Amino acid sequence: MADTTYTTNPTDPTSLPEVPQHSAVRSLLRLWPFVRPVRARLFTAAFVAVVASCLSLVIPLVLKWLVDGPVAAGDPGGVWLGGGYLLLIGLAEALLFGFRRWLVARPMSGVEAAMRAALYRRLQRLPVAFHDRWPSGQLLSRGTTDLQMLRMFLTFPLTFLLVNGVTILVGGVILVAQRWSLGLVLLSPLLPLLVLCSVFEAKYGRAARVVQDQIGDLTTVVEESVLGIRIIKGFGRHRSQARAFKELTGRLRASELRKARLLAWIWGLNTTLPECALGAALVLGTVQVADGALSAGTLVAFLSTALALRWPVESIGFLLAMSNEAATATDRYFEVMDEPEVSDAPAADGPEVGGPEASGALPAGGARSSGDRARPATGGLVFSGVGFRYPDAPPDAPPTLEDVTLHIRPGETMALVGATGSGKTTLTALVPRLYDPTAGRITLDGRDLATIGRDEVRSLVSVAFEEPTLFSATAAENVSMGAADAQEAELRRALRVAQADGFVDALPQGGATPVGEQGLSLSGGQRQRLALARAVVGRPRFLILDDPLSALDVHTEALVEAALRQVLATTTALVVAHRPSTVLLADRVALLSGGRITAVGTHHELLRDNAEYAALMSGEEEAAR
Repeated sequence: MADTTYTTNPTDPTSLPEVPQHSAVRSLLRLWPFVRPVRARLFTAAFVAVVASCLSLVIPLVLKWLVDGPVAAGDPGGVWLGGGYLLLIGLAEALLFGFRRWLVARPMSGVEAAMRAALYRRLQRLPVAFHDRWPSGQLLSRGTTDLQMLRMFLTFPLTFLLVNGVTILVGGVILVAQRWSLGLVLLSPLLPLLVLCSVFEAKYGRAARVVQDQIGDLTTVVEESVLGIRIIKGFGRHRSQARAFKELTGRLRASELRKARLLAWIWGLNTTLPECALGAALVLGTVQVADGALSAGTLVAFLSTALALRWPVESIGFLLAMSNEAATATDRYFEVMDEPEVSDAPAADGPEVGGPEASGALPAGGARSSGDRARPATGGLVFSGVGFRYPDAPPDAPPTLEDVTLHIRPGETMALVGATGSGKTTLTALVPRLYDPTAGRITLDGRDLATIGRDEVRSLVSVAFEEPTLFSATAAENVSMGAADAQEAELRRALRVAQADGFVDALPQGGATPVGEQGLSLSGGQRQRLALARAVVGRPRFLILDDPLSALDVHTEALVEAALRQVLATTTALVVAHRPSTVLLADRVALLSGGRITAVGTHHELLRDNAEYAALMSGEEEAAR
């Protein structure tokens, strides 16, 4: 089948990813690395199925012997013997097919599990930019329905495409050997059927792709509706959401019906043409028996062989449909597996740390003095001329960050302040290497971040994001994600720092209480405190906090700040702050404006000397008064 392309954009949950559609054989061959460990059982199962299927072709030969021999001669003993042969052949065929099923059931489940595990590992290693682009429902459908479809294909259609092909070939030889004229009549539909099946394969492959992608879109909508149920109910949007869902299901239904029409079309042709040929052969054979040119036993055997070939011929369309769906599922699976993952290997060594650009001690007004330019920065966290542009940003769009130069000294806490959209969250995401800078470099205690493996970076850097994400686990398990080997004492210390020990102890099972999906059984402030406890539990060398106290009430905020000061005294920290109370946790403040660091100084210095900073803080200070 010629390669065709149909377009979609994975960022749009109502469209499909832009990928080439390969031939089914080419796509399915990509499964070989996963199938190879169980190839012995798979090949054995295929051989057993071929033997069992060919046994069914022996039955017509026994019938020919019975009709032309014992039945024609009136020999009851011979008839009983022939009946015994038929029973034994039937039992052998049933046992062989059962044995084939047993051979493939366990290993094919293992192949599915291995592919799902490989997909999960790849998703964990793919860059954050990939997850920014792809709807979660598309990824979920690839890890569930697509892999189930592949297991079904490996269990049944893959084997029976071979089995039915061999059966048709052997049966055709038997038919021609018994009566070549009748055999040619009966085999005459094969060539038209091959042409029709090739056309069907192309159309059905495209239809299957549309359906499978639309299932992924539907999964995304269902997931978002469940996670956002409070918003939907709170704004009374359940009817509009239901209408949108109905539209999606309507499109999916239309696509499924198109698939069904294609399958009905090929199934009808696969049934009609052989049946017409069988009827013609029956009439011709009956005339030859009446003329004495053909024995009754040969006609019975011939027709029995033809009937035995009905299922292998009629199932071609069905098996090709399943094969095309499996090929599409394979393509969808490898769309994710082929994405370049983030290498954990350190890059080549960068230039020596230090130099004029490494200094981040900007005066309050934003201009660097000659002394600042001359002072090298080696320890702590250093941003040197860092720039960043998101991979999917338009080419003419300005970079999110540009020439960011900042030095956070060892043991120092730096507050990062800026207007909404200035790039604060993006800058903090560069430190744990969720993204890599597109210009400049970042160093941790004099080591270029690009030369440190991601696993090591994330053992040195701990983060608490603005949106506190929790998992469907217990409160203690969510906190211990910050340090897998944390003991009970460390967990309690982290909870105390985040002022979370009180509400955690009050939960029905204490720290062993499940917090629900996304932690929705907790309040926003409780989720934020658990996320903060997770960030500090491992006593990280570098701590990145993105507005960690925004969801707390004034009283709890004061308690958390008091406890957090002790943690900040033992680490190098970058804290995104929007309120003066959070800014006062820091030794110095950096102002980020338009993707650049425009001023660095203490809170009071910047308030006095920098109008932009004063404007950012004024609203909060007025509210505080």
